[in-house]
Amino acid sequence: MSTYLIGDIHGCYKELRTLLKKVNFDSRKDTLWLTGDLVARGPYSLDVLRYVKSIDRCVKLVLGNHDLNLLAVHAGINSDKTNKDLKNLLKAEDIDDIINWLRCQPLIQVDEQKKLIMAHAGISPQWDLKTAKMCAYEIEKVLSSNIYTLFLNSMYGNTPNDWNEKLSGLSRLRFSTNVLTRMRYCFSNGQLEMFSKNIIKSSKLSIRPWFNIKNKSISDYTIVFGHWSAIKGKGTPKKIIGLDTGCCWGGRLTLLHWEEKKYCRINKITHS
Repeated sequence: MSTYLIGDIHGCYKELRTLLKKVNFDSRKDTLWLTGDLVARGPYSLDVLRYVKSIDRCVKLVLGNHDLNLLAVHAGINSDKTNKDLKNLLKAEDIDDIINWLRCQPLIQVDEQKKLIMAHAGISPQWDLKTAKMCAYEIEKVLSSNIYTLFLNSMYGNTPNDWNEKLSGLSRLRFSTNVLTRMRYCFSNGQLEMFSKNIIKSSKLSIRPWFNIKNKSISDYTIVFGHWSAIKGKGTPKKIIGLDTGCCWGGRLTLLHWEEKKYCRINKITHS
């Protein structure tokens, strides 16, 4: 029984299956952790969704921002960001079943025995683990409810950017969504900085990658995340592991065998 963790797949189905074959993954006994963003950018998002759904019992998945965007577009929200591949995906005969399955997936995974946390973008420096789990659950609860479109219609935006326990309603949900699925940089006090995406090397700036701001409340855990392909899994502190290595951009798909602490990677396959 092995635990495998894989970074953002983004529709790279052939790479996913090739990588799993390379490590002799067995869905009957192994566990597969996925950092989210199953869809978009790559050419086979539908195949990825169908496959992951088919082995759901052995998968620990978190939703990413592109997964949430798919839910929104399916609901008729943000349709101006629909590309050709996404349009074809939405025409699939089983798309409703896929969407209903996807919107019941969590935004955080925690294994207390392994002392392991996974979120698509990361964990806010302003949160302890109890708060992170609570905020993720609030999103999960509304996504799986019959009013989920109300949330999806209001999740886009960069404010509020500062955590406060008194935050409520859609503002609270938007902040939590930005932390768990979009965050890269924070100000030194932990406030979200939602505009910078490129690598910033100057230490004179007031913003830093979220993982470079110490969070003593979760220091006993290893945090695994995706989302930030530009860093290529490098430059993170000990016990912070970035697994998005940009396969959809011509990079590699990365897998971590948790028990052996060994990485396995596969280059992007050229599609005919």
